[in-house]
Amino acid sequence: MTAPPVAGTGRIPPPDRSPDVRPGGWLGWMTTTDHKRIGLLTLVTSLVMLLLMGVLALIMRSQLAQPEQDLVASQTFNQLFTIHGSGMIYMVMTPFALGLGVYLVPLQIGAPAIAAPRTTLLGYWLYVIGAVVMLAGFATPDGAHAAGWFSYPPLANQTYSPGVGSDLWIVGVLLATTGMILMGGTVLWTALRRRTHGMTMLRMPVFSWSMVATCLMVIGAFPALIAALTLLAAGRAHSSLFDSNVWNIGYQHLFWFYGHPVVYVMFFPYLAAVAEVLAVFSRRAFFGYKGTVLSLLVFAGMSMSVWAHHMFATGQVTNDYYSLTSISLLVPAGVEYFSMIGTVLGGRLVFPTPMLFALAFLPQFLIGGLTGIMVGTPVIDYHVTDSYFIVAHLHYVLFAGSAFGLFAAVYFWFPKVTGVRLSERLGRIHFWLMVAGANVTFLPMFALGYEGMPRRVVTYAEFDGFGPLNLLSTCGAALVAAGMTVFAVNILWALRSRSLGHHTPAPDDPWGAHTLEWATSSPPPPLNFTPEHPLPEVTSHAPLLDLRGRREAAPAAEGNGR
Repeated sequence: MTAPPVAGTGRIPPPDRSPDVRPGGWLGWMTTTDHKRIGLLTLVTSLVMLLLMGVLALIMRSQLAQPEQDLVASQTFNQLFTIHGSGMIYMVMTPFALGLGVYLVPLQIGAPAIAAPRTTLLGYWLYVIGAVVMLAGFATPDGAHAAGWFSYPPLANQTYSPGVGSDLWIVGVLLATTGMILMGGTVLWTALRRRTHGMTMLRMPVFSWSMVATCLMVIGAFPALIAALTLLAAGRAHSSLFDSNVWNIGYQHLFWFYGHPVVYVMFFPYLAAVAEVLAVFSRRAFFGYKGTVLSLLVFAGMSMSVWAHHMFATGQVTNDYYSLTSISLLVPAGVEYFSMIGTVLGGRLVFPTPMLFALAFLPQFLIGGLTGIMVGTPVIDYHVTDSYFIVAHLHYVLFAGSAFGLFAAVYFWFPKVTGVRLSERLGRIHFWLMVAGANVTFLPMFALGYEGMPRRVVTYAEFDGFGPLNLLSTCGAALVAAGMTVFAVNILWALRSRSLGHHTPAPDDPWGAHTLEWATSSPPPPLNFTPEHPLPEVTSHAPLLDLRGRREAAPAAEGNGR
């Protein structure tokens, strides 16, 4: 199969080696070099992990619903919160973000395939094997790892965390992180080197730019986690290593040099997905495009300078510097927020399900961001560190925030990936359950933390007075579970209806979207674009919007000519 002509040139690129020439069925999927299949495998695996991590969260919330309960043992609870936190960060939000990039970036820049597809596939399999290895800890005699998703020594060394489960956790996270580095490298290479004719850097869509910034952070920061886990493994083999506080603090520096940029890896792609959705359903080009691109790059650079605000309570870092850099992040964040608000205020809004999730993302993530600035202030951080205030902040960032961007992305691009739309009725039920559930779950945690409830506790005394707010939070978690059930039913129903031929096929561009992936068929063909679905001329970051404008202007110009 030959590639389609490059837009505006008439040239035929040389055949690409990446499209599938492999067996069909499951073997074809498992050995694919088609970036769309690799991206879809990553996205589906991440969603399955999201459901598993949600089950762990429900068990924990059930345990904490009332004081002095014993639904699960203390050590089991420690394993639950460790694997829940590790799974959400290492196995759900990060790989889903990169999976979106693997699927969408080549389409958005008009490339026939991703660069180094076999390396991308290797990255996916390292991620899958890492997830399985991490979860395998539950099957060992001592259970899964129980020292938290950041696993500070000496708690995580062999003395206090004995057993194979902790070793499996280290190996699993190492494998998954290596896979993410490989996937991030190929997405970045594709965006920088494989753009179609006319697709200059400043004509790339906002989402593709977000992936450039994201992948720069992946390549720059993720090796620090590999170094930290290697140090932890050495400490487990030689327990005397962490007798010195120098090594304990050194591990924290390495870990958080990864641990803060990864927050933006789990933020930028979802923010950009929301930006794409807001522009499409506001019926206008994204407002403040160049400022947003610049802010993403500035944000990515500054993310490498703030890591030690997680270490204020150690007394071993320069608080003034890290507080200043943390608060300075308000500047690029403000540019991004004002650009999205400007897009909405200047538009003609319609409200399908993706737009609802995108609009809810804005205030909810803002709560997570502003409370992040609060805990970036040492005097506040000393009061709330290791309390439920931090739990609330983190979940407003990653769940009430980024996960809403994830849902907006799923509802928005699902027709492109599958050729059918998800149910609007079920989508709206899912949306309202998630809005109610997320806020009822996490908002009380701010008050719990302010009142002194420590994080990572298996129970609490009745006289502490934490019971009513914890019960409210658990009720919210039940609403979230109901919403996730509706979400799963919506996806499975749509896929089953498609397989039975009962579902009305979606048009190639059901939304009136702006970017190149909507110019091809749904689902896209192996080389993304064909003579039947050629690449349009690229004149800006919203080429399909430009194309519709030219088509609308042509009759008027013809009439004026007569």
